[in-house]
Amino acid sequence: MTGAKQTTLRDQVAVTGVGVHSGKPATLTMHPGDDDTGIVFQRVTADGSIEREVRADVRSVTATEFATVLGDAKGPICSTAEHLLAALRGLNVDNVVIEIDGPEVPIMDGSAAAFVDALDQAGLTDRALPRRYIEVLKPVRVSKGDAFGELRPYEHGFRVEAEIQFDHPLIGKQALALDIEPNTFRTEIARARTFGFMKDVAKLWSAGYALGASFENTLVISEDRVLNPEGLRFADEFVRHKVLDALGDLALAGQPLLAAYKTVRGGHKLNHMVLSALMADPTAWRVVEFSDSPRRARGQAQGQAILPAPAFGPEVS
Repeated sequence: MTGAKQTTLRDQVAVTGVGVHSGKPATLTMHPGDDDTGIVFQRVTADGSIEREVRADVRSVTATEFATVLGDAKGPICSTAEHLLAALRGLNVDNVVIEIDGPEVPIMDGSAAAFVDALDQAGLTDRALPRRYIEVLKPVRVSKGDAFGELRPYEHGFRVEAEIQFDHPLIGKQALALDIEPNTFRTEIARARTFGFMKDVAKLWSAGYALGASFENTLVISEDRVLNPEGLRFADEFVRHKVLDALGDLALAGQPLLAAYKTVRGGHKLNHMVLSALMADPTAWRVVEFSDSPRRARGQAQGQAILPAPAFGPEVS
């Protein structure tokens, strides 16, 4: 476990691109946030006025079909937030205000690499308050057909164990298990791209999805080969991207998780279902914080201080 203080950006930074599903351009600007701001999305107009605002937590999810969509009672605010959320959580960014002038977070190259580069450009700095974590106290599991996701207690930080299986010769069954730390995220997960099958393109287009997909932002697979000239970045890039998506979806806990997450044949919908089930059971988790010097906090061994649960947690049904 590294980093006892909350963090934010040293400076603002912006990225521009198109949405993979909407095909619409958007500029996304990340600003430093104060202590306990969390991750906040603001939809802005062309003149910079704030139309609507939503905190990135599990209650703000309005859809999980092919992407994670955040919004409120009035409808969606931004779609396809998972890769950006994965970069923020993977690099231990606690507080950030994100302005976006389009309906969808830019897909960039289909991975989280561009967001990692942007965060490196902005730089990170410690805030005054300790970082708070959500510690999972007992297993929480959700099954859907032959797929399942499970959060369980884990003493060493946050771990993802992912398994996928596709009836395709280039994918088949792949599995990966990693403890997620910034260096591991950078080298093993951040560059893994979203992928899709050429045979599904017409169906996706007719349903209003993948309108901005291209070889520049999606790993495209035909019946027997990868069509992108670059080829694969990892031999098991497919399961690595599933880890990336899971990390982004679980960032909607609102605070870093102290847990291991196992996902088998899962996706955005199942990730959301598991996180919702956890938050709905107040006996399954608690909020703790870690002091930095010494590694012992108020009233708890191993640097843990138990805190009241955040208001957004147990309200989820």
